[in-house]
Parts: sequence; structure tokens; C-alpha cells
Amino acid sequence: MSKDKKLTIIPAKAPLVGRAVPPGSKSITNRALLLAGLAKGVSRLTGALKSDDTLYMAEALRAMGVVIDEPDDTSFVVTGSGKLLPPKAPLFLGNAGTATRFLTAAAALVDGTVVVDGDQHMRKRPIGPLVDALRSLGIDATAQTGCPPVTVKGAGRFEASRIGIDGGLSSQYVSALLMMAAGGDRPVDIELLGQDIGALGYIDLTTAAMQAFGAKVNKTSALTWRVEPTGYTAADFVIEPDASAATYLWAAEVLTGGSIDLGVPNGAFTQPDARAYDIIAKFPHLPAEIDGSQMQDAVPTLAVLAAFNETPVHFVGIANLRVKECDRIRALSTGLTQIRPDLAREEGDDLIVQSDPSLAGKRLPAEIDTFADHRIAMSFALAGLKIDGITILDPDCVGKTFPAYWRTLAGLGVEYGNEG
Repeated sequence: MSKDKKLTIIPAKAPLVGRAVPPGSKSITNRALLLAGLAKGVSRLTGALKSDDTLYMAEALRAMGVVIDEPDDTSFVVTGSGKLLPPKAPLFLGNAGTATRFLTAAAALVDGTVVVDGDQHMRKRPIGPLVDALRSLGIDATAQTGCPPVTVKGAGRFEASRIGIDGGLSSQYVSALLMMAAGGDRPVDIELLGQDIGALGYIDLTTAAMQAFGAKVNKTSALTWRVEPTGYTAADFVIEPDASAATYLWAAEVLTGGSIDLGVPNGAFTQPDARAYDIIAKFPHLPAEIDGSQMQDAVPTLAVLAAFNETPVHFVGIANLRVKECDRIRALSTGLTQIRPDLAREEGDDLIVQSDPSLAGKRLPAEIDTFADHRIAMSFALAGLKIDGITILDPDCVGKTFPAYWRTLAGLGVEYGNEG
């Protein structure tokens, strides 16, 4: 992947029309891979995403003794022994947040030492709250900087039966603890603390996947789950298309007045980001305020779409975007301001997009720094459908979750300028 590569989007000359099926859900694929790896027996995962993030997860599981075959481009066949083995070397997970957090917790079930590490971007992403939660169970876990690398010396035995974790932090911490807990030696209650609760929908995804692999997990109150030490059993599991990826196609459809068949009914998604569909459908009359707390990965799509809205849009509940693959609030405000001065501004951890429908049809050359973030690249490509001169730097970063993104847009009629 060349960081020097760039791609210029040529504005759409006609409505985008055609069929474009999003890849499998990254969130669900990585959950299913881990659960299948922890299970005893052969699991078949179909509809899976094959991308940087999921392949990092698969390689890490292989390093811990799980046999994973890939019979085709959308399937994994996972053979687990019911437990993970200590890897011979540190697990390198690139900038894959789900894989890093999920495996950090799962390492507590390994009888031995596991080091979970990533690239220079991942080494800036916080993981201290998850490490603290593991330590509260008596697990020997350390992260010297509060970010990866993390060293976990596990044994599958817990010294406590209750974990409290700040609900305003990443829901991935909670999902990681839930999936780990079923492999322990006692029932564990996991409680969300605080008033600002993050993306609960992703926790629902986690508990549904756990139950599909035989775990017993029950919601005992609005913010507490009890997980029994059942372990996991192998299962055949179908992964739905990625709702975050779908948001780019929904936005491209409304921006160009097109008609794009995603191959799945819009109401069939169970992922939280699918909530964005009803908002996108209101374009060019988006709400004056959008709460992104329950659909965080859809916010970049909505923010770029908001640039062409009839009225300004104020994004709230998005503080966690500062600790994604990059500081997405800063990346969005920077990119939008490159297109037109004062088009967006940060207000604390909120983002305000001023909106200017007259941008459409203008030539406004801008090189968009993606900060190696797939969602920044894919979102700002949408601006290029309406504005002449939008160039995406490091376009190959989309390989993290949607490797075929540029080909998918081309199949709908999008053309590109200088590729190099």
C-alpha cells in the first residue's frame, strides 16, 4: 500500500445506477472469528469480510493454535480446540481496533503470556480502561503507555465476579469483556457505569453472536449483563453485509439522484450504523442536530453529506471519534475546510458543518489527507461526486474494511482522474 498514491474523483455526470452489494460486516466478522476460535469443533462463517482488519484477526488466531481455512472470498472455516494457546511471538494487529481489544481480553483465557501489539497508529489508541478491567478480575495485564502493546499473563481463572466499566468509553471494551467472560471459571456480571452510555447497539451484536455460539448471557438490568462460564460450541454462522459500508452507497444515491440496489433490504441490517439510512433519506433536509453516539462509524458519511445540505448540521455525541483510526473530528473539519474555508468547525468534541448546496458543480481543487483512515477516504470520495478537483491521498487505506470500494463506485459509473 503506497502512502504516496492519490486518486482524483471525477464528478458524476449522471445519477449512479446499478447493483452494489457491500462486503460483509467487519464488526460481526471479527466477533464470529474470535468466538469460532474459542469454540470446540468446526465453524463455518459465510458472508464474511476479507480485509486488513479481519485478516489480522485470523492470523492472530492461527498463531494461537486455531486452524482457519478460506475456501472462497467470503468464507472462513474455523477449527478450534476449545482453548487458545500462547503464541510464540507478539500478535501484530496493525490498526485493527476490534481485533486488538477483543484479543487483549481473550488473552486472559490463555495459559501463558500474550503480547498484543499494533502499528504506530494503534500504539496511540487508548486501551487502559480495558487493561484496568482485566486487572480488577485478578488478571496480570499491563500497558505501559495506556495504549498497545499490552502484555497479558492469563490462566482462565478470575478472582472476582463483577466488572464495572465506564459506559461512555468504547463499546469494544465491553464487547471484549463479554466474549472473554464465557470462557472463564465463574459467572461474571458486567456493568456499565456513568451517565454517558456509548454505542449499545454494538453490545447487542456481541451478545447475539455469543448466543449463536452457545454462550449463556442475560441482561439483568438496563446496563448489566450476566455471563455464565459455558464456553463456546462450534456453529455455522451467516454474516450480514456491512452497514457502515452501506452508508457510502446510500449517500452516493441521494447525492446523485440515483438508484443503487444493495442486494439486501435497508431494514434487514442489525448493525447500529444502519440508523443512518433514515437520516440520509431526508437529504437535502438533514436534521439540524445529529446525535452520532449510537452510529459512530456513519458520522463521516453524514458529515460530508451535510456539506451539501440546505441548512447547517450540528453533530453531537461523537467524542469517541477522536480515538478511532485517527482523530476523525479533526480530519473531517480539516478536509471540509480545505474544500471551502469555514465549511466546518470543531466546538469542543462536536462538529458543526455549515452546509453550502452551491458547492455542487464547482471546481474546488483539494487534496484530502485521509490520515490513513479508511472512513475518511470513503466519505470524502462522496464530495468528489459533486465537486470538481477532489483528490484522495492514500486511497488504498480503504483496504482496512472495503478493499473493493473504488471498483464498486466505478461499477456504478464513477470515473477517476490521475491515479498514481
